Formats: sequence, structure tokens, C-alpha cells
Amino acid sequence: MQIRGSVVVVTGAAGGIGAALARRFAADGARGLLLADLDGGRVEDLALELDREGCHTVGVGSDVTRESDVRALVETAEKHLGPVDLFCSNAGRGSVVGESAGFEASNEVWQSCWDLNVMAHVYAARAVLPGMLKRGQGYLLNTASAAGLLQMPGDAAYTATKHAAVAFAESLAVTYGDQGIKVSALCPQGVHTAMTADPAVAATLSLFGPLLTPEQIADAVVEGLAEERFLILPHPEVARYEQGRAADRDGWLAGLRKAVRAKGLGPTVRAQG
Repeated sequence: MQIRGSVVVVTGAAGGIGAALARRFAADGARGLLLADLDGGRVEDLALELDREGCHTVGVGSDVTRESDVRALVETAEKHLGPVDLFCSNAGRGSVVGESAGFEASNEVWQSCWDLNVMAHVYAARAVLPGMLKRGQGYLLNTASAAGLLQMPGDAAYTATKHAAVAFAESLAVTYGDQGIKVSALCPQGVHTAMTADPAVAATLSLFGPLLTPEQIADAVVEGLAEERFLILPHPEVARYEQGRAADRDGWLAGLRKAVRAKGLGPTVRAQG
């Protein structure tokens, strides 16, 4: 897929990866951008900036955990920009390492992860796929995480829902790939965002490799979309880790436990008595 001449929706666009995607798509000649974020003020400011620079851009405040909001932002895109060619379902819940996010995490934490990391993708597909299928073409980019292929030690809720996000994207690719629908799952490791300002998160991510900038992630996305790859891996080592995990699951788990112990990132809840 080429961005030039396309109508693109990006959620979670007020900062981080979403904002970098928006700027890169505008620079690459997108015909129109619909930018959505829970922080309506920030995303509207970015939309005005890109619109002034020559890319027709609309910014809307939106809560992607509400299906009605997702339907509304697609309707807004179609009204002001035209049929959506690419929907980047990028908003999601960050890791909460260090905040008791294992099995003992509250039901509210688990539900929040599920709503943002999984159901937001489901709502996006429900809103945009009927039109794409009618036209016989369209692209869905779902931001997941390397944790969706591997693990985020210390954060079970994040890991489990990111795995679900990858599986849902795979399901879309299998079900609709012969009907003109392309699907990619973006699975980065560490990225310099507000989430990684947390020392606990940064320490965990340092187990696996360097942190990339959002702009580097956007570069990888554009390359992956052009090649229409299902897995977009800005950190190429993730492919090697995933292969090692599949080849020797027990050995991989033992190695990861060793790394976690070395970093002092053991369980927050221990056996009693």
C-alpha cells in the first residue's frame, strides 16, 4: 500500500507513535487524515498544524473503548475526507509494570487492558470493514506490541491482551484476505514515549533491546505497509526471539526467568507461610 492519495484514520494520535504516524503520512502525501484521541485538545492542535501544512486533516476527541465513538469517527472521516483506505487502530493501554499487574491486578486493570488493547480493534473493524468490503479493498493496521508475540515480564494483563490483539489481527487477515482486505500488526518493543518514562518499564524493556523513537516506528510502518507484511517489526530481533520461543518453549521461558531475576523484576506476590 502507498500512502500518497489515501484517506487514513489514526487513533491515539495526540502523541507518541500515533502523532509520528500522522506526521509521516502527511509528509508522504496522504489525501486526508482523521486523527482521534481521548485528548481532544492535543489531537485537534496537531490536526490544525498538519492542515496548515497542506494535508487535509480533521482532529476529533474520541474514546475508542466506546463503539459509538469509533463509528462516529469513521462517519466523520467519510463525510469530510472520503472513504477510508487505511485505519490505524493505534490507541491502547500501556504497560503498568511495577503497579501489581499480575494475576493479582484488580478486575478494573484487566478490563481496562481488554477494552483498549482488544475491543478497540474489534470496534474499528466493525466500523470500517463493511465499506472496505463493498469497495473490495482496504487496509487495517493494528498496533499491538512485541509482548503480543513474546512477554512483558511483570505485566500479565498487558501481555495477555496484546497476544489477543495479534490473534484478532490474524483472524481478520485469514477471513478477509481474499476479499481485498490487507491487515498488519505493528509489534514494536521499547519506544520512547510517555509510558517508557517510568523507570520500571524502561528497566524491563532494556532486557530485550534499545528503545526506538516514534519516528523510527513510523518509518518501519511505512515500509511494512508498502510491502504489505502482516507483522511489522521495527525491532528486527523480535523475529529471532519469536523463532527461539517456538523452537524451544521451555528453554526460552527458563532464559527469560533468568533475565528477570538478574534485573530484580520478580513477582510482587509471593507464597505465604
